[in-house]
Amino acid sequence: MLAEKKAPIDKLVRPIQQFIQLEKSGGIVLGISVVVALVLANSGWSDAYHHFLEHKLGFKWDGQTFFEYNLHHWINDGLMSVFFFVVGLELKREIIAGQLSNVRNALLPIGAALGGMLVPALIYLAFNYSGDAHSGWGIPMATDIAFALGVLFLLGKKIPLSLKIFLTALAIVDDLGAVLVIALFYTSDISLMHLVIGGGVLLAMYLGNRLGIRSILFYAVLGIGGVWTEFLLSGVHATIAAVLAAFTIPADVKIKEQLFTGKIQKYLEVFKGIDPSDDQPTLTNEQLHVVEQIQKATEAATPPLQRLEHVMHPLVTFIIIPIFALANAGVSLQIDMESLFSNNIFWGVSLGLLVGKFVGVVGFTLLMIQLKIASFPEGMNFKNLLGVGLLAAIGFTMSLFITSLAFSNEVYITQAKMGIFAASIIGGVAGYLLLKGGKVNKTDSKH
Repeated sequence: MLAEKKAPIDKLVRPIQQFIQLEKSGGIVLGISVVVALVLANSGWSDAYHHFLEHKLGFKWDGQTFFEYNLHHWINDGLMSVFFFVVGLELKREIIAGQLSNVRNALLPIGAALGGMLVPALIYLAFNYSGDAHSGWGIPMATDIAFALGVLFLLGKKIPLSLKIFLTALAIVDDLGAVLVIALFYTSDISLMHLVIGGGVLLAMYLGNRLGIRSILFYAVLGIGGVWTEFLLSGVHATIAAVLAAFTIPADVKIKEQLFTGKIQKYLEVFKGIDPSDDQPTLTNEQLHVVEQIQKATEAATPPLQRLEHVMHPLVTFIIIPIFALANAGVSLQIDMESLFSNNIFWGVSLGLLVGKFVGVVGFTLLMIQLKIASFPEGMNFKNLLGVGLLAAIGFTMSLFITSLAFSNEVYITQAKMGIFAASIIGGVAGYLLLKGGKVNKTDSKH
């Protein structure tokens, strides 16, 4: 049997590829980024670290400057738009053909997610019912899917697949809730003109989908040059444009699986029947033509939505989210305790995440089971549910993002970030220890 020819670079690249393919890798890289940001913010490089993020970047034309923002703003409004675009792709896929496509299966994680958003917000508001601190109520509402799933995958076979699916569906609904909260409550003054133009471009993308346009370039040009730009100028947060644009990406195939299989088998037979090019490293023209036909058939059998999600997921997981963490997790730990507790933001955020998420997720789930609206997925039990309730308190990425929208006061931002860190660490460690306690007892799933 002929072996695949391996280049020397493969020995270097393959371990990296294997690491990227591990489910827990995203959480590991994110954790390292958080540690690096904290080290930079609490070392002799602190001033240089913060000053670097204040450098401005824009575009100049005939003496006029356009889109001039500092690096921190570009990261939060630009790079994070790519993150939200991938969130939108995942949402659409889940709604069309995933865990959220079956209403019966989706009810339990949807209910758990709603509880995990409402209770934390209410707890925060109980501590901060008035004043400027009031606007931070959205901070403890979101779960960080990368960190939470990273903890689950560290547990390996101790955790049933149904639990991972439940947490993934819960976090996806949770992300949708966070997007709606940002759209409705964390926007500045709105320019209707730019919003209408952006809406018009969005409509053009939707019509392109309905007409059968599958070119990624078409959607990229309209999405970035039209929808994202106009939403940014409109005052509605640009990340919302990314989610809406994602929903216009085609999710259908041009050729069905059976037809695709037949085509590929036919092309392979033709390829095998062509005389080889006398051990030359290149293909013959006939071979090259067949390979091109195989590529076209493969592209036609793959929904553009899934192609984009597959390509962009590593970019978001291993570049964009770590950069976001580096830019936003740098908090000085030399905090005056009196300043930290000068108001109730720390308590609202930390208890909202830790207590609110646990009570909301566990409470709403048990309520739906008790009312016979839904039932535990096979293999999942009460102990698993308690563990998920604790892991849901890991609210890192989205919570930090909403913090940047809710507050401009640096003291408030620091208090909120410390609350996020405290709740995320306690919830993550407690959830890990609880779930590590033993293998699943399937009889418990009838609780």
